[in-house]
Formats: sequence, structure tokens, C-alpha cells
Amino acid sequence: MEVSSLPVELWRVILAYLPLPDLGRCCQVCRAWRELILSLDNTRWRQLCLGCPECRHPNWPSQPHLEPPSWREALKQHALATRTWTQNGTELQSSACLLFFRRRKDRRVWHVGPGCEFETLRGALGVVGPYDRVVLHPGVYEEQAEVALKVPVELVGLGQLGEVALLVCIEQQCPTARLCNLVFMPPWFSTVVYKTSWGHVQLDNCNFEGAQLQIRGPGTCQARFCSFSRGSSAQLLGVVLSLLDSCDFSGSDTASVTVEGPPVSERNWACKHLAALARTFPPRGVSERNGSSPTGLLAGSAGGHQPPGNYIKKEHVSMDEWRRRTGVDAVCQGTVLEHGWSDGECSEGEEEGRDVGLTNNTKNSFTLDYKIPCDHHGLSHLLKARPDGSLPQASSPDPPSVTPEPLTLQRELERDPEAQMLAASALGCIIRRCLFREGKGGVHLSNYGQARLDGNIFRGLNYAVRCIQNSTIVMLRNEVSECRASGVFLRLSAQGLIAENNIHSNGEAGLDIRKGADPIIVCNKIHSGLRSGVVVLGNGKGSIRSNQIYNNKEAGVYILFSGNPVVSGNHIFQGQAAGIAINENGRGIITDNVIRENQWGGVDIRRGGDPILRNNYICYGYSDGMVVGERGRGLIEGNHVYCNKGCGVWVMSSSLPQLLGNYITHNCMYGLAVFWIGGDGGSGERRGVEGEAREGQENLNEEGELFAWESDLDSEDERHSARRSISVALVESNCMSYNGAVGLYVKSSEPLNVFANLVNNNRGTGVAVLQSSQLTRLVTNCILENGRGGVTVEKDCRVELRGNGIYENGGHGVSFSGNGQIVENDVVGNRGSGIQVSGNADIKVLRNRVQPAQGCGIAVLGPVKGLVHDNLLFQGHPGNKKTLLHMDPGNESCVLRNNNILRCTSSPPWVLENPPPRPLASSPSGLSSSQYPSRLGISVTTRISATVESGCHSGSMFCSIL
Repeated sequence: MEVSSLPVELWRVILAYLPLPDLGRCCQVCRAWRELILSLDNTRWRQLCLGCPECRHPNWPSQPHLEPPSWREALKQHALATRTWTQNGTELQSSACLLFFRRRKDRRVWHVGPGCEFETLRGALGVVGPYDRVVLHPGVYEEQAEVALKVPVELVGLGQLGEVALLVCIEQQCPTARLCNLVFMPPWFSTVVYKTSWGHVQLDNCNFEGAQLQIRGPGTCQARFCSFSRGSSAQLLGVVLSLLDSCDFSGSDTASVTVEGPPVSERNWACKHLAALARTFPPRGVSERNGSSPTGLLAGSAGGHQPPGNYIKKEHVSMDEWRRRTGVDAVCQGTVLEHGWSDGECSEGEEEGRDVGLTNNTKNSFTLDYKIPCDHHGLSHLLKARPDGSLPQASSPDPPSVTPEPLTLQRELERDPEAQMLAASALGCIIRRCLFREGKGGVHLSNYGQARLDGNIFRGLNYAVRCIQNSTIVMLRNEVSECRASGVFLRLSAQGLIAENNIHSNGEAGLDIRKGADPIIVCNKIHSGLRSGVVVLGNGKGSIRSNQIYNNKEAGVYILFSGNPVVSGNHIFQGQAAGIAINENGRGIITDNVIRENQWGGVDIRRGGDPILRNNYICYGYSDGMVVGERGRGLIEGNHVYCNKGCGVWVMSSSLPQLLGNYITHNCMYGLAVFWIGGDGGSGERRGVEGEAREGQENLNEEGELFAWESDLDSEDERHSARRSISVALVESNCMSYNGAVGLYVKSSEPLNVFANLVNNNRGTGVAVLQSSQLTRLVTNCILENGRGGVTVEKDCRVELRGNGIYENGGHGVSFSGNGQIVENDVVGNRGSGIQVSGNADIKVLRNRVQPAQGCGIAVLGPVKGLVHDNLLFQGHPGNKKTLLHMDPGNESCVLRNNNILRCTSSPPWVLENPPPRPLASSPSGLSSSQYPSRLGISVTTRISATVESGCHSGSMFCSIL
């Protein structure tokens, strides 16, 4: 009969009465009939699938409200899976035609129940033949001793699930068996209701209530649409391969699934069939996901919070726009962080500039009649426009507009063969599309166990996954939420791949890595936790890459107690504390991350923390960009720290960081602050918060107990053997530009080396040293076009200025009231005096080249002690009535000698030559080359070694320890 003879709607009504075999025959008639049958997917095929007593809704138990892509395909996959247990037969390889002569297995059906052939299960099992079917009628069947399955058999409960209950302990002693539509409850003598040590068992649509399923390798198990409730669990010991698919685990007293021991060397017959079934689960993370946002389970799962899209997109934000958003204009002006000094105060030179009609809020608004060109200094390449006309970051008035985006899982797998191998592997126990809820534990792996978790949901447990003792876990596209402790816990050399999971709203850390564990963690969403996102401690390792870590109550990534991970390419944002915290001798390699919009410091290093931070974007934070707290260390190189509401980098006393080649720009307060307040200094409240937060972080284990971490710590020699040893904090080859207050602010009682930095266009003074009882060395820096003075040194400070270029700042070039040396600097074009020495300073001013715009060239005010000689002074403005070299009358303790004053003549214009404008592109005479290659083209430094004094140290204005 032709399909076109009746309307399609009428055909569908007629075909809805056909059973499954007849629908299959109709599909083989012709293409038109096949298309007609396939069009019944949402009607007849759906009815057949849901009416099958051996299975449940295809998306049960995690998402029963979602329709499958195809009801016919779901029924087909179910039919294939239900026949796995019958595949144990001899394979005929000689000829395909011999299949016609294969003897069919004659299966008998035995009925058990009141009024049937057998009233007890034991009686029926005593007479069944291989592959017979035993149908149990509704009722409760209890056996007082263990029951053995000696031949392959199928046990099926009749009626609705729950009408047939077995109180038995069954031991399988045959190659294969199948159990369907049954409820298992433990007998009086054992909690184990089913066990096998060498055969294969298939469980379809069964319930376990307070009972245990036990499988020992080389035995295998395939469980589909089963429920494990009231403390039930599955124990797999040394399994080669088993499959738990679409099961519900709830109310467990221990772990719902325990995988223990390495896979045995022997494999049973079912392994190849289970491996084929495992491959039917589509690898959505690899084939379907080409974008950056998770799909499938993660996008539709209940309780999952999606990040706002603009956190990883390219966005251009100007500094004015950022100030308007956050309302920080008042903070940036007149910033006062200590008593007796304010960045809002105007210098004498600035007042003079205003008197002659010069404005302070425009760059380079004053001119020199006899201007000395100084654009070709050693750092000029950082300020010149690129060939395409764009400005380099150091001279751009706008912050960076583009940040790197996280890589997709496909890209990560392409560049990591180990991760690619793990993603494609089928490990010991495969658990997919299961729901774990309201119990103590989800999956527990120990003693070299192996497991793969695909598309599961873990909710309301104490912990979701615990992987210990050299075990291997592969977790793909799972949701882990609302755990009372950590979501995923790895320790004791555990390893594996954790990718594209949605881990959120857990009571402790989302992932907890310790005791030598070394997993690969890529492309996950880790967010909304009540503690940290990822914690690495106790010699834990791991590779944490391309994740989105956001909105956690504590640090996004917290590294402590000799934790040493690789943290790369992540987006860590909107945290309620620090983005990354490294504490208690933590280490780590932290590269290419985007750390933004965190409430505390973007990166916080304290108490022996010693990481390598390289090429990160630390921006738009509501506090400081980076905090190096008490006893913090680390190599901080090539980072972009910008648009933070506090300081760019905050360095506290007793810390020894190496800051090399960083861009610290457009921050609302100081660019770099090296800070220490003696006594309480108004910081008692912050220290109280700090102590309280530390106390809260002590509980960093899954059960609440405290461990003796001291046994895990490496020795100091081992920890620093691969790092250049320094005894003085080092600030070298950084750009500190367009910050809202001072570019470099120093108030410390410890030595500091500041070499080859570019400090320009900051709203306040370029460099301010307010306290420095030990020597602060400012060598070969370029300090130009800052809104206030170039360098300010307060009384009682010990400072050496050598080989710097100090150009066109809005106040005095150098205002010096302390002790030290000003040697071989170029101080040109500054609005106030070139060099002003005042107070009780004890100083040497030697071989400098000075040209002021309005004030004196060199002014010695008050009872200054010292020596001013061999300086070269150039006339600047013809209307300047102040002398180029001025010393207060009556000063007998300062010696002026061999200074050369040049006034305007008809000779060629002045130039700085022999040497050219400072800072120089090569080391000045007498200075050894730096051991570290400068990123910015300057090679300097004599490393000064000095002891570091301990003391009472304050925190940042905004940032406190976790």
C-alpha cells in the first residue's frame, strides 16, 4: 500500500497500535515507510520506551524533565545494552555462512511465587538450565543461607518495581547473569546481597535498600537504572571494567561507590562489550563544544550559576570609565595613608608654576626656552609609538583593552598528550549519568583504583569524589554542588583528569589537592563556594589550566604548606577575597591568568609564600592588585597590574620579592607601595580581621581534623635551590605609569633595590621615600612627567640616587631631606627646582646634570651637611629670577666645589652627551651586570646583601590575609 493513499496524520494513528517487531518490519518496506515510522518518535516510540518495564526515563535520575534527542534511539540503546549478558558465546571466525548453522539456545521460563511451579527462589535455581528466565511474581522472598548461581540465568520481577523483594545473599559462580525489576534488601546474616569474583552481572531497574553490591576482578558489572538508597553502596575491588549507568545513589553512610585496588591482569569475556557500550556516550566536551561556555549538563543543571558573559570577552575600558563606575576620584586625590605626609600637598615648585599661569592637570604644559632634548634615554623605546601608530602600554593613557580568553578543552587536549590519553581512556569503573545525593560520600577511589565519571550530578553530600593512594580519576562534564566539605578531594599521589565540570556552592574548597596529588584540572567552572575555589597544600601539585573560578567566598586558588601547582590560563574573578593566595611556604608557577574584580588583592603572598608569577593580568580589583605580605617572597615577572581600586602592588616589611618587568599602570592609588608603620598605626582593626580569617582557614581537611603539616614541608635549601637567592627586595625593569597617586611609595625600615624602572605620568610624585632607615638604592631609573615631583626623600631616610633620568615632572626634580648620595643623574625640565636639599640632610651631590624650568638648579636650604661638586647646571627659562646654584647664607657645613653653570649663549643648542641622556642602555662604570636579563633593555646592578629585620607589620588599606 502506498503511503500517499492516506493522510500522514491517519497513518500515525493506525501505526500507533503496532507492537515493536511490526514497527521494525515496516521500516524495511521502503524509504517512504521508513520515514513515516521515524516520524513517530514523540508518539509511539516514546510510548514504547516509557512502557518498557526494564528501564526508566532515558534521562533518569538526574534530568527526567528533559526529553532525549530521540526516543527511538534511546530504546535502541536500551535493547543493545540488555543483551550484553547473553554475549558470552564462542565466536565463529571461519565463515559468515556458518552463522546459519549455529544452534539457538533454548530458553525456558520458570515462574516462582504462590501457586506457581516453585514457591522459593532456591528451588527454582536448583533446576534451571543455562540462560533460562526465572520470573518472580509479586511478594517477598527470603533465604536463610547464601544462594549460589551456578549457571547463567535471568531473574526478572513481575509487575511494578517494588512488588518483588528479595532478602537474599547471592553469590554468582557462573560466567554471566541478569537481574531485572527487583528490590534487594539484606538478610539477617549479611549486608552483601550480591557478589561475584569472576563473572559478569547485569542489573536493570533494580533497587538496593540498605544493601551492598560487591564485585571483585576479573568480575564485571553493568548496572542501569538502579537505585541505591538507605545506606546502600557498590564496592568494586580490582575491577578491570564495569559500567554504572543512570543510577540513583542516596542516603549513603559511607561512599556510595568504592573503587579499590589496581585492575587485575586477567580480563573476563564481558570487557570488550562493556568498552563498546562506554563509547556510546558522546564526548560532548570534545566534539560538540567548540565555544568557551559549557553546554549540555552544565548549562541546564539545577542550581548551576553561569558567569556573566562580559567577564571573558574583550572589553575596552578607559581609566575615566573605571573611575566613574567605581567612584574612586575622591580616593585618588589627596591620598593619605600615614600621619604627617599627604600626596595631595603641593610642592613649592608647583605653587610657582601656578603663579606663572601653568596648569597642573595637563602633561607637559610648560616649555623651556633652552630645552635640552632628552628623549633618547635608555628606556625611550617604551614610550615611542609603534609602527602601526599605537602607543605602548607604558605611555598609553588607556589601560589594556584585551585579555586572553581561556582555551577550550579541545585546544587543551591538543597541546597535552597526557590529558588527551586520559580523556580517551576507559578506566576500571565507568560511572555516567548517575545522581549522588543526600549522603556522606559519592565516589571513593583508593589503592591504585581507577574510575571514569561522565555527566553525573553530585549534590548535598559530605564530599563528592575522594581519590587517594595513587588512584586515577577522570571526571568529565559532572556537576558537583552543595557538598558540606570539599567537592573533589585528591591526596596521596592521586592523579587524573578533571575537565568541563561545574563545581559550585560547596561548604569547603571546590577542589582540595594535597599530599603529592598531581591531577590535570582544565576547563572547569569552579564558583560560588563558601570557602576557596581550589586549595593546594601539603606538597600537593597539579596543573590548573583554562578554568573559570569566580564568586568564591575566599581565595579563588589558595596555595599553602608547600603546595606547588601550575596555575595557567585561568579566569579568576569576582571573588569575595583574594584571587590567588600563596601562604605558609606555598609555591607554584602562576602564568597567563586573568585575575579581575576580586574584593581583596588579586594575588596575595605571605608567610613564606614563594611562587613564580609571570604574564598574568591582574586588574579591576576592589583592593590592591598584588600584596606581598610579611615574609612573602617570589619571582614576579612580566605581569600586567592595572585599574585596581587600591595600589598596584603592596609590599610589606620582612618580605623579599623580586619584581621584574611588570606593567603597573592605571591603579587608583600608589603604583608600588613598600610600606611599614611602626606600632599599631591605626592597623589594629585590620590585624584583628586578619587573625580571625587565619583562624577560619585552619580547618583545611575533609573531615575537620588537623594534620601535622610540618612533616610535609621541604627544607629551605630544597625550596630555593632553583631560584636566584637575594637578601634585599628587588624592583627592577618595571613600568609604573598613570597611577592615581605616587608611582613608587617607600615607607620601610629595610633595604630596597630599585633598578631600571620607568616611572611616568603618575598623578602624584614619581618616587616618594618617607621612611628608610636602611639603604634604599634608586639606580638607572627613568622618572618623568609625573604630576608632582620626580623624587621626594623625607628626613632620616638613607637613599642613593645614581644614574637616573628625572625629566619634566610637575614639581621639584629631586626634593631631598635625608642622608645619602645623588650621583650622576640627569634632572632636566622639571617644573620646580632641579635638586632641592633641605633640613638636616647629610648628602653628596656629585656629577649631576641639571636644568630647571622655574626654580633653582640646585638649592641647599637649611643646615645641610655634605658636598656639592662637579655638577653641570643649564639655564632653563629666561624669566626665572632664581639662581641656578643657591645655598642659604650662614651654611658652613656644606661644600660647593667645581660646579659648572651654563647660561644661554649664541653657541649651538645644548645636548646631553658623553654620556647620552640617562638612564643608559648599558651598565654605568663601576656597576656589575645583573644576573637576570632585563625585559626592558637595561642591564644593571650591584646586589646589596643585608640582614632583614623583623618587626610589626601592617597590612594594605584594603587587603587582609585569608
